[in-house]
Amino acid sequence: MTSESGTGPPAGTAAGDISLSDLKHFETAGRLTIDLKALKENWRDLKAMSPHAETAAVVKANAYGLGLGNVVPALWEAGCRVFFVAILAEARRVRAIAPEAKIYVLDGLAPDAHHTYHLHNVRPVLGSLTEIETWSAHCRETGEKRAAAIHIDTGMNRLGLTAEEVEVLAGRPELFEHFRLSLVMSHLACADTPNHSLNAYQVALFDELRDKLPVAPASLANSAGTILGGPYTHDLVRPGVAIYGGRAVAGRPNPMRPVVRVEARVLRTRLAEAGTTVGYGAAQRLKRDTRMAILSVGYADGYFRAAGSTDAKPGGVVYFADHPAPIIGRVSMDLIAVDVTDVPNRYVNTGGYAELLGERFTVDDLADRAGTIGYEVLTSLGQRFHRICKDG
Repeated sequence: MTSESGTGPPAGTAAGDISLSDLKHFETAGRLTIDLKALKENWRDLKAMSPHAETAAVVKANAYGLGLGNVVPALWEAGCRVFFVAILAEARRVRAIAPEAKIYVLDGLAPDAHHTYHLHNVRPVLGSLTEIETWSAHCRETGEKRAAAIHIDTGMNRLGLTAEEVEVLAGRPELFEHFRLSLVMSHLACADTPNHSLNAYQVALFDELRDKLPVAPASLANSAGTILGGPYTHDLVRPGVAIYGGRAVAGRPNPMRPVVRVEARVLRTRLAEAGTTVGYGAAQRLKRDTRMAILSVGYADGYFRAAGSTDAKPGGVVYFADHPAPIIGRVSMDLIAVDVTDVPNRYVNTGGYAELLGERFTVDDLADRAGTIGYEVLTSLGQRFHRICKDG
C-alpha cells in the first residue's frame, strides 16, 4: 500500500474556516477546554444534594489541574464561600483570587509558618497535638482568636488525631481558650464503595470523638459522601472530583456533567498494511489494511501510556465527531496513532482535531483503560495544551 497525508484546515472535528485564534494552536499539543458553566452547575447540584449543610469546594492541586485562576472565580460566582487546598502556597493564591473566602489548608500547620497563615487569614487543619499547641500559643501571643479546624483520623491512618489523642486533647480545655475551633473534620476512606463496612464505622467513630471536643461544625463528606448523603453530610460537605465532572461513586451512573474536553491535532494521515505493526515495541499487529491518523498528544501530556493498545487488550478511544477511532499500539511521549479506517474522510484532516476526552470518552473512561482513577487523569493533564475557558 502507499502512504497518504491528508491536508485540511484546523476545524475541530470537521472541515471549516481557519481563524486567527487557531494559529496559536499549532504551537501546542492540542486544546483543553474547561466548561465553567458545567463546573458551576455541578457545584450547585452537589449543594442541592445536601440542603442542610454548607457546600465547600476542594481546589487543591491547582483545582485538580484545571487552574485556580479559572475555577475559583467560577465557584465564587456560583455561591461557594469555603475552599480547601492542600498546601499554604495554594491558599495564598486562592486568597488573592477570593479575598473574602474561608480557606482551609488540609496538610496542616507548616513548620514556622504560623505567621503566614495569620497574615493571609487562612485556616490550618490541625492534625496533631503539636500543631494544636503551636496554633494556640501563636494566637495567645498575638491576642487574636484565629480560626482553625481539627482533623480526627477515623480510618485513613494518614493525617489527623488518633482516638487516644482526642482523649488527651479533651482533657486540655485551656488550648481552646486562645483560638476559635471553626470545624471538626475527618475523611472517608471508602465512600466510593457504598456498601463497604468502613463507611458506617467511620461515621460512628467520628460522631463519638467529635462529641468530646468543643461544639463546632462537623465535616466528613467528600464527593462520594456528598452524593451518598444521609449520615455523611453533617454541617459542611467538601466535594472535589465531582465538581470537575469525575466519577465519585463506583458502580453507579455519574450524575455530574463533564467539565473537560481535550482535543489533539492531527499531524498526518497514512495507510498501513495488514500484518504490520505501529510504534514502539510492535505491541499491536494490524489485522486489516488500515488508515491511520497520527495525533499530537502523548504521555507527556497526561494521556497515559497504559491506555495504549496491544494484541492482548484494547486501549483508549478518540472521536472524530460521533465516530470512534481506537488507539493503535503504544502511546508514546508525544504521539498517538489511531485507526480512522471507518471514519468518513471529511472528519479527518491534517491540522484538524480529534477529541480525546469529553462527553463520549470521559476522564473516567480513560482511567478505566489505563488502570487508574479519574483524579489522576485530571491532575496529569499537561501544560502543552492551549487552554480555553468557556462559560455557557
